[in-house]
Amino acid sequence: MSNKLNGKVALVTGASSGIGEATALALAEEGASVCIVARREDRLQSLAERIRGMGSKVLVIPADLSDQAQAKGAVERTVAELGRLDILVNNAGIMLLGPAAEASLEDWKSMININLMAVLYVTHAALPTFRAQGAGHIVMVSSVSGRFTSPTSNVYSVTKFGVNAFAESLRQEFSAKHKIRVSVIEPGVVATELTDHLTHQATRETYVANTSKWERLESQDIAAAILYAVTQPPRVNVNEILIRPTDQG
Repeated sequence: MSNKLNGKVALVTGASSGIGEATALALAEEGASVCIVARREDRLQSLAERIRGMGSKVLVIPADLSDQAQAKGAVERTVAELGRLDILVNNAGIMLLGPAAEASLEDWKSMININLMAVLYVTHAALPTFRAQGAGHIVMVSSVSGRFTSPTSNVYSVTKFGVNAFAESLRQEFSAKHKIRVSVIEPGVVATELTDHLTHQATRETYVANTSKWERLESQDIAAAILYAVTQPPRVNVNEILIRPTDQG
């Protein structure tokens, strides 16, 4: 531990597994106090015990961030109970791939609500604190699918392209004037629970068959990229990191 984030407070969404869990641990290991937010409280409590074991402070908030009131409440509790907010990691998301003509509109709605609206709600709630402090760092966990689309990524790509556009607009509006940094992390295939979310069986089988041939990225790889971005000197704003498995041609 080098304590690069000593005295800092981070809020990590989607922290109950995968990239969010790994990121919360990485930030805590560098000395940050961490608010961990997700819907599965049991997993959050387990993660919280690990963070406390590192000697870091942790706040557990079970919440559905696609609900505006809960998203705002998570930010407000973080500031009230941990004293400030320096880093926001918008990580929560789901990936429901499939052909558009056979898609469930409920799947589309879920992706828009979780991947996009939750990001808007949490970020909007955090901006007043960042502006008052004269500093802050917003990290968006996007995807390769936010740069390049495919026949089955349709609305998933819509949400990730949207996150990327939102991030760049925020950077232009708040970086120079308010010293709020914005970073977009765009992973390729990562070994997480995202695949388990797929409801279109044929797409799921094809996706698993194709990606199982590769050595996929681990959640810790993405957490390391996030940690790199947020530990740079204040003069440095790492705008984008596109990170793929070596095997993903």
